[in-house]
Amino acid sequence: MVNGVNLNVPKKVTDEKLLNLYKQMWLIRYFDEKVDEFFAKGMIHGTTHLAVGQEASAAGVCALLELKDKITSTHRGHGHCIAKGATPDKMMAELFGRTTGYCKGKGGSMHIADVEMGNLGANGIVAGGIPLAVGSALTAKMKNEDYVTVCFFGDGATNEGSFHEAVNLAAIWDLPVIFVCENNQYGMSGSVKEMTKIENLAIRAQAYGIPGVVADGNDIVEMMNVTDEAIKRARNGEGPTLIEAKTYRWKGHSKSDAKKYRTREEEQEWRKKDPIKRFKEVLLEAGILSEDKAEEIRLVSKKEIEDAVKFAEESPMPTIDDLLTDVYA
Repeated sequence: MVNGVNLNVPKKVTDEKLLNLYKQMWLIRYFDEKVDEFFAKGMIHGTTHLAVGQEASAAGVCALLELKDKITSTHRGHGHCIAKGATPDKMMAELFGRTTGYCKGKGGSMHIADVEMGNLGANGIVAGGIPLAVGSALTAKMKNEDYVTVCFFGDGATNEGSFHEAVNLAAIWDLPVIFVCENNQYGMSGSVKEMTKIENLAIRAQAYGIPGVVADGNDIVEMMNVTDEAIKRARNGEGPTLIEAKTYRWKGHSKSDAKKYRTREEEQEWRKKDPIKRFKEVLLEAGILSEDKAEEIRLVSKKEIEDAVKFAEESPMPTIDDLLTDVYA
């Protein structure tokens, strides 16, 4: 119950938290849109993978996590970083290759880590973060520490051997880890329907004796609720949960993807399910948000990303002396 309206969210989610989540979703979107703009202009080098349209899964899952909890991310991980508490200025500086970035400009888009906030790092290897998350969960169990680890990955990762090995190990040892598959319908240019013969990837959880939950990845309220249950299980020593968040990426796989493998009609249908617009309508109906406040939050979020760009552009580049620093042997 929020403001007298029966809004079905976990008990500890306050009105203020919901408004912060609405802002967070705008930050995630504006960050990725700005990055897309700079890559097109050749101002950022390398490659990038954007999650425009997937904001609800990152924000909804991380909304119930505590500072002590951990996450592992993917090559499409800017949203996960922001949702776990990263600041856009240090993230943008990282993409610009500046020394003020989270990894001093040496990681770039696919390798942002923020250990202080529990972000163990994004990963350019498909399914690469899954075994790392299980290792983190094993550490928690062995040291009797009360934290959970959330592992984000895409639909393509569920066909990798490391996915099955890691999930099986987590299941038999009842580790406090939550597997979140962001099924955005495509692994690079291949449709998930062409890559697997099952309708719901979450059904694979049955093979390992753990719960598998299919959720609307564009509905942040639903994502919060399914994650809340998974967190409770993990903290109670009941083991892992596999959550499949059905969503859609509006952009191509990476900066070089012209999206010729999907139709404009399909894209338009998914854009109608815009997670930010849907959340706004929920908050308006609940009386938590007004149109004026919604516009204010949107503009503040946009300004924060513009300020992050300014911070990045004004930050120093690494020098030749930095070449061999932070190298481990």
